[in-house]
Amino acid sequence: MEKWVVAAKRADFNSIGQEFEIDPVIARLIRNRDVTGQDNIRMYLKGSIKDIPSPWLMKDMKKAVKIIKEKVSEKAKIRIIGDYDIDGVMSTYVLLRGLIRIGADVDTYIPDRVADGYGIHEHLINRAEEDKVDTILTCDNGIAAVSEIQLAKEKGMTVIVTDHHEIPYKETENGREIILPPADAILNPKQQDCPYPGKNLCGAVVAFKLISALYEEFCVPGEELEDFYELAAIATVGDVMDLQGENRILVKEGLKRLKNTGNLGLRELIRVNGLEDSKITAYHVGFVLGPCINASGRLDTAARSLALLNAENQGEAAKLAGDLTALNQSRKSLTEEGKEAAIHQVENTDLKNDRVLVIYLPDCHESIAGIIAGRIKEKYHKPTFVLTKGENSAKGSGRSIEAYSMYEELVRCADLLIQFGGHPMAAGLSIEEKNIEKFRRRLNQNCSLTEEDLQPKIVIDVPMPISYITKNLIRQIALLEPFGKGNTKPLFAQKGLKVLDAVVVGRNRNVAKVRLMDPQGTVMDGVYFGEADEFVRFIKDRSSVSVTYYPEINQFRGREDIQIVIQNYC
Repeated sequence: MEKWVVAAKRADFNSIGQEFEIDPVIARLIRNRDVTGQDNIRMYLKGSIKDIPSPWLMKDMKKAVKIIKEKVSEKAKIRIIGDYDIDGVMSTYVLLRGLIRIGADVDTYIPDRVADGYGIHEHLINRAEEDKVDTILTCDNGIAAVSEIQLAKEKGMTVIVTDHHEIPYKETENGREIILPPADAILNPKQQDCPYPGKNLCGAVVAFKLISALYEEFCVPGEELEDFYELAAIATVGDVMDLQGENRILVKEGLKRLKNTGNLGLRELIRVNGLEDSKITAYHVGFVLGPCINASGRLDTAARSLALLNAENQGEAAKLAGDLTALNQSRKSLTEEGKEAAIHQVENTDLKNDRVLVIYLPDCHESIAGIIAGRIKEKYHKPTFVLTKGENSAKGSGRSIEAYSMYEELVRCADLLIQFGGHPMAAGLSIEEKNIEKFRRRLNQNCSLTEEDLQPKIVIDVPMPISYITKNLIRQIALLEPFGKGNTKPLFAQKGLKVLDAVVVGRNRNVAKVRLMDPQGTVMDGVYFGEADEFVRFIKDRSSVSVTYYPEINQFRGREDIQIVIQNYC
């Protein structure tokens, strides 16, 4: 059962509203997102690209730029090694375009999920040596590749790491011992001594910071950086970064440009998904466009997504966009099958008693393990790992809840794992099949999650009667966009609503339309998406209902009417 709680953060909402000419409700929403102080509120409401930090603040940036400048002048061969997810593809493309612009001799390699695995491996170093590569530049990987980068150094190569994952460490008697690869330069804002203020950047934004510094060094006009904003936005949303500070500004600016993008591949991907006449939001990136880009790295090769971004004519772009969209449809079917198998395993074994779920689906495609883990985590509100059978070992991905740092818990199980890496909220690993049960037991023995931690919470921003909603308030709420992780869509609530009418609509019977009246006599339309029959049965049996909701303006046949989108009910 969900626990409904009201955010109780305090401030003088009336004075904030007067100073910034916003409704006090909007001031409260901003405070609930931990934005305090005049400068920060002003940045939140009106921040622009000129407000993002200088790339030169990042540790090793001067070193990395100096190395690349020398390599460009020497015509040395540079190879970008990326990753097969949306952030890795965008990172690779950002570096490729930027380095070509400054005259570098550069190529790319995105590892194959099955054949190569994540990140740099020894055979990729050997291949680079055979291809007479002088410098390896990683993106969205590399921070944990100690032995592989050591091998590259022994072979005489220069290595620059650009990454955003957690800095590896091991626990010793004296505390944590940081483990860094022996690269010539490491760009990762999560390094403890890195002065860059934004620590929660995705890999593509770290790559963008490097290109920003290089453009400055090579006197490339600053306006040319604008083409990278939409790429940074796609990667930030797709890799589920917090939409705060610099990230929020880049996503806001990138989404503005995405509708009229000059990139043929992205334009065709938007068209084939029926979004050419829509306002493209973070939702569309996260749940429509992004999964298509991710699908190639899951079921085929991420080189297809990179080819889409590099497409030079509309015909090529249209074919690739169609292929990726079709792959995503296949991925959806496989995901649904895998999710049902995972639920069956939890419900019919003693897994259901675990606080941390470790689900082994040997026949599941390894590429969708992370998606399935996310779905299971949402269903049970428990940290979840989904493992699949790989060629030489089991592989898998995990998705976590706020109270559980997944990466830290994997460190405590490092002796059972072949390889691992990630963030507090998500991780990837490989493990010998014989160790899976030991891994499951260890995680649960170490787990300190309480029953309260495992109870899903619905955090209400403002208990607000529907009579307070106006079109102007809804337009002011739009100032807080883009919404996503770290800047969630506002949630309002009202109790004691009387149901005047309720009907299920839609071919799949997954939409309910209702007419509600509050105690003050205000009547308003509402819509609910989900198990519509169950919802209508519930509300029709009661004299009144409590709901959480989000207000919106419904445009239909030239009319604009206020309605609420119901999120939860009780």
